[in-house]
Amino acid sequence: MPTLVYETMIKLTAYVHSVHTGSNNNLGTIEEEVIELEFDGIVNDSHRGYTREAWTGDKQKKGTIRRNERQWSAVSVEEINEIESAMNLENAIDASTLGANLCLSGIANMSALPKGSLLKFSSGVALLVEEYNPPCLEMGKKLAELHSDRFNQPIANTTFSKAAKLKRGIVGVIEAIGKIHKGDEVTIIVYQTPSWIKSAD
Repeated sequence: MPTLVYETMIKLTAYVHSVHTGSNNNLGTIEEEVIELEFDGIVNDSHRGYTREAWTGDKQKKGTIRRNERQWSAVSVEEINEIESAMNLENAIDASTLGANLCLSGIANMSALPKGSLLKFSSGVALLVEEYNPPCLEMGKKLAELHSDRFNQPIANTTFSKAAKLKRGIVGVIEAIGKIHKGDEVTIIVYQTPSWIKSAD
């Protein structure tokens, strides 16, 4: 499967399909009508903070205190639909089940947004993309427990990881604080290396 890449500097318009915060202690979140964002994260969210502990497979040794680049996570309706289709599921996957804080609609290939891309909401909130959010085995196990395929057969623990490759969504940090409501418009400014850097060679 080829890597998805945005080749030119463009602006995209999307909408907030749903917002989520907190935690149901099962890798999930709870859908809300509005979420409030401060510079250290989303109010009442389990990922709030300027720092976090590194986990297995992270860039640092497990347990290392590092900068929190995952103050928020986002998925898109379009990519969730693609994941459901690839998994051949009987029932739809909810953004809350995936543990997302934001679910956007109107943007295909959202997971391909490069680091440095900016999400600017109609409320004034601005979110900076840090990186792609890869699928994990624990989420795969959870979905295998909750779902079956269209033939009412169980799915494997690894089915989600395979189906969600390059479609799992993005994570990032908060650049401008405020509130995000369900239905808000968001302008996505896709990062491109500045021409003056390109011409430096």
